[in-house]
Formats: sequence, structure tokens, C-alpha cells
Amino acid sequence: MLEQGETGTRRIGKMFNRLRARGEKAFIPFIMAGDPDLETTVRIVPELERAGSHIVELGIPFSDPVADGPVIQRAGMRALRHAYALGDYLGAIADIRKVSDVPLMLFSYLNPVLQYGLERLAREARAAGADGALITDITPEEGAEYRDCMRRHDLDCIFLAAPTSGSERVRRIAECSTGFIYVVSRAGVTGARQELSGTVRPTVERVRAHTALPIAVGFGISAPEQVRSVWEIADGAVVGSALVAEMEKGGDAAGLPARVGAFCRWLAGTGA
Repeated sequence: MLEQGETGTRRIGKMFNRLRARGEKAFIPFIMAGDPDLETTVRIVPELERAGSHIVELGIPFSDPVADGPVIQRAGMRALRHAYALGDYLGAIADIRKVSDVPLMLFSYLNPVLQYGLERLAREARAAGADGALITDITPEEGAEYRDCMRRHDLDCIFLAAPTSGSERVRRIAECSTGFIYVVSRAGVTGARQELSGTVRPTVERVRAHTALPIAVGFGISAPEQVRSVWEIADGAVVGSALVAEMEKGGDAAGLPARVGAFCRWLAGTGA
């Protein structure tokens, strides 16, 4: 089992280790699984990998997504209309694993996890090929059972650190995290912003004082210059709302993966 502060030998840790050895930083896109449908999700993820993505966050929709801004909320509502069960999302991960080895992490809320069952979710997520999870409303202090269950099944537990997190709080987050720590760039919900908050650098520095784990920054990143600015101070940049908004424009469903891939190449600077 991993000790606090190790990047580890799981797929997420291996990716950060490879990037660090090459002097590179991670590009981490978020998409809502099931938007517009799971078949398209299965096609989009390999295209994200080909476009230079290093880890992919798959949102599992929930009817009361308190941490999500309007763009991601709408994506969740579109996915929920299909009435997919959590097992259907895990089945999509298994299908993705047939064609892609990109690290995959689930991004969701406690309610659907508890309804499915902690042990069942961890066991089936691991079997499907998932690598970890970020459950936004599970705190380190209240998540001992969740963390133990995930680690028994060799899955990473990613927790959020915010600009409002004090040193003692950050220390606890670092102790409980594996894979990487997700730094929220600002207080509030997800959503693209024109400029990065001035709280990003001091928050990253505060987290670094307590851990050797990689640090990724998300919330509000929507342009290539913002991605590069995050890479200057952190190990990875997470882009969610801007990418989901690009998908929301609609158009030919068959051409959506290629359009999403082109948008990611623009953000990450990986070419046409």
C-alpha cells in the first residue's frame, strides 16, 4: 500500500513520474460521462489521449451537484435523462480500457456512491479499469471507511484543497490523499474564467509544504495561457467547463470526438 507523499506505482502515479522525468506537466480534461451518451463517451476518451491528455476525469452525474457551475450542471442533466445506472458508467470504462490506457478517475458525489455501496463500487471500478476517484463532498475527516475501501482495491483517493484551507487542514488532506492533490483555484463552483485567481500560487505553495504528491489545479482554466500559467507552479492543469461548453455546442455527433480532440490540442499546445 502507498504511504503518504508517494506518487506510487498505480497508473496515475506512473503518469506523473514519467512526466516529471521528462520535465513535463499534466493536461487533465474533465468530461461528463453520458453526455451526450455513453457510446460517445467511449469514443471521446481515446481521442483525448491522442490529443495529449495525460489523465481523464470522468464525471458521474448527480441530481444535486453543489460544486458544479451551470455548464457542468447542464451536462449532468443531459446525462441523467438517459437513466444510466452507475454500473453502466463502469461498463463504459471497461469499454474504454479495450482501446486506451490513459489513467481514468471518477469525479462525483457521495450520494450515488453510498447508494451503489462503497465496497461494490471500489471492487467493480477497479475491475473495469478505473484508477481513482474524487468524491467532492467526502472530507478526509469523515472519509476513513471510503479511503480504506478504495485502498484495499488499489484505487487512488484524490481530495480537494482550497484557497480557504489552512495549514492544518492542508496537512490532513495531504495525509489522506494518494495519486495527486487537486487544488481549487478559487472559492466557489466550477466554471471558466478570463483570469486565474491570485490565490492559486499561495495555495499551491501551502500544499507543497505538506506533501511530495503531485499537485493539479482546476476550476476556471479555459485558455492555453492559463494552462501554461498553472504549469509554471503546479504539476497539472485540469480543464472542465471550457471543454464541456465546447461539447455543448452540438453539431454532428459522429464528429464530436475529433472536435473535442482539436479543442484539447489548442488548450494543451500539442499541435493541430
